[in-house]
Amino acid sequence: MSTSPARSDDRPRENPREGDASASDQARTERLRRLAEEGAAELAAIEASGTPQEIAAAASAWAARTFGDSLAVACSMADSVLPEVVARQAPGVDVLFLDTGYHFAETLETRDRVERELDVHIVDVRAKASVPEQDAEHGPRLHDRDPGLCCAMRKVTPLRETLAGYDAWITGVRRDEGPTRADSPLVTFDDAFGLVKINPLVTWTLEEVNGYGYEHHLPMNPLLEQGFPSIGCAPCTRRVAPGEDPRAGRWAGFEKTECGLHAGDDAEDDLADEGSRDEPISVRNRITLTPVDHHRSGERR
Repeated sequence: MSTSPARSDDRPRENPREGDASASDQARTERLRRLAEEGAAELAAIEASGTPQEIAAAASAWAARTFGDSLAVACSMADSVLPEVVARQAPGVDVLFLDTGYHFAETLETRDRVERELDVHIVDVRAKASVPEQDAEHGPRLHDRDPGLCCAMRKVTPLRETLAGYDAWITGVRRDEGPTRADSPLVTFDDAFGLVKINPLVTWTLEEVNGYGYEHHLPMNPLLEQGFPSIGCAPCTRRVAPGEDPRAGRWAGFEKTECGLHAGDDAEDDLADEGSRDEPISVRNRITLTPVDHHRSGERR
């Protein structure tokens, strides 16, 4: 009686398709890294000698020319300067808005104005779990106990899934926003999300961004004129006192300074460790404005 030849080991054999996918992913990553390097080199001269507006226009034009429909713009709807600047070079560009379920009414109104008034296509990016579903699983007001985990679930993971469909994303990161962003490049490969990242406004100041927006009559979040130079989710944002760091009002009372979108995978680490890693220092001076009640009105669709 014949017998099957003995296997040399009991390890599962690799699925050929999985191997092909891995090779394809590696080739894509290498291609995008090369494009990021080429973009940084091509834009080096204008970055060194150009005005902030010239740099933004050149970076946006390079991004539109290089990536076409595989380009997306991220916008928090604190203002609409970045979408407007990019849309001048890439009309109809996708603008990603992280609809976390916790935004101020003013932020949602700004989002609607951007959709009506600018030549862009708004893509609302949402977590798979609604706010009530998250509350049921993790308890109400997770953002007060573990803002890192909340950001990971409602911002980082949904954005990662959405960005998988693009080769490059454009963000509004600026070097003047604080120590964590002081060395931000104009063009780079984003290891956290696996695509090219372009920061056209990286050399702008907050005053230049706001001045451009008001000068060109763009949709601007009304909270900017109420002491909120950096606007995030309502429960985690407070007014900033004169002279404070513009981002001091974000996650006030916690050591947390970034949501994880522009600081590696720190926020995603919270998904693996649901214990609070951001210990509260104080809960005083929390925001007093009332956010939109998505529980009663229904989440935006």
